Amino acid sequence: MLEWLQLQLSAALPGRSTSDEQSRRLHDAELAGLATAFRVRLCAVAVIALWLLVSTAWPRNMYYLSVSLAFLALSYIPYATRRHPAAWTIKLACTILDVALITSTILLPPFGDFASDWPIQTRTRGPEFSYVLLLLAESALTYSPILVVWTGGIIIAVWSFGINTIYDRVDTVRFTDAGDLTEMQALDRFLDPYFVGLTQMWVQVVTTGLFTLFLAIAVLRSRNTLIAQIKDNAVRESLARYVSPDVAHAMGDGVSSFGAPSKRAVAVMFVDIVGFTRMAEKRSPEQALALLRSFQKRGCDVLFACDGTLDKFLGDGFMATFGGVEPQTDAGGRALSCAFDLLDAYAAWNAKRLLRGAEPVRVAIGLHFGEVIVGNVGTSERREFTVIGDVVNVASRLERATRDLEGRLVVSDACLQAAGGLPPGRSFTRTLTVEIRGRDHPVRAHLA
Repeated sequence: MLEWLQLQLSAALPGRSTSDEQSRRLHDAELAGLATAFRVRLCAVAVIALWLLVSTAWPRNMYYLSVSLAFLALSYIPYATRRHPAAWTIKLACTILDVALITSTILLPPFGDFASDWPIQTRTRGPEFSYVLLLLAESALTYSPILVVWTGGIIIAVWSFGINTIYDRVDTVRFTDAGDLTEMQALDRFLDPYFVGLTQMWVQVVTTGLFTLFLAIAVLRSRNTLIAQIKDNAVRESLARYVSPDVAHAMGDGVSSFGAPSKRAVAVMFVDIVGFTRMAEKRSPEQALALLRSFQKRGCDVLFACDGTLDKFLGDGFMATFGGVEPQTDAGGRALSCAFDLLDAYAAWNAKRLLRGAEPVRVAIGLHFGEVIVGNVGTSERREFTVIGDVVNVASRLERATRDLEGRLVVSDACLQAAGGLPPGRSFTRTLTVEIRGRDHPVRAHLA
């Protein structure tokens, strides 16, 4: 039980998390909560001020309007300082001032010309205590159960102090001042304008305490849910550094069936740097790695923009699929458009390289479409989501065929048919038949 309580309190403290990045995101959510609380209070004060203006006689309504403006000004302080290192200390201090301002406005009569002839004791009997509880509701917007408990405790302490101060006045009529009373005598005393009883205060204290407890638990659960979401997003982002974003998303969803073998129509693409071995020979390992990273980044940016899946990096190239993780009715069209976009991206990269006197990078792309098996391969300790089938082998061979055909892109006719034709403004230089080593039948393809 003690360990559970320590865990919950640790999660409840503002800014605490399991890593710097998660702590920063949690802190950002808390700051957003403070900003939301300010905006909600702004709306609430506007409604209450309007209500007081129409329900209270002149000039007392001006008095309450000025109090509303002061209350709004108090809320602006923690909002304006929410990024200050002592933001939460400032918020806690302002909470005390908030409760004190509302309590004094309720229990103390207006001064000067705003005052009425009613005894101060009558101010303990009205329904205005509900205004104080609005502060408790506002505190729940900050993802901080500590602030909820603090606000509830301050309300109980300040309100009890105010009621007891009036209760102890010499002109206050109390039940305890008289002996045994008949029911009618007790009623007469209760209806005395100078009468103050503590029963109502205790009801307010107990209900406020319970409301604080329930609200703090609800906020704690919301905070823990927020922390779990932040951690889940962090896991997905970490996964996305090692696998394709759509694979990371599917894995992060925790679907138990993810990776189960299934057959579907998929477009498979192979992209490779032609002559990278020769280029690496002329460079230091650091320079070769920088070149490879630049190539990979440009390729992945285009691939992900086309909703493709990075299957794996292959030395100086990569393999990608369309419709592998989730079925895509337009997988062929997406793949074909992506292939041409890749050629454009690498052409723009080469133009920049030529301007600074660097050697251009020749890129080769092979693209095929057909039925494959998609799913996890490997052992229970190490698995990899991939696609398996003749389509993969053909796509790889088509990419290799660009060397002999002196082209940049070879697309199988099956992929072109699946795409429903060429993207607007695109064209092939010729159509041909490609012999695939180890395969009985050649492949009709198109060269660009």
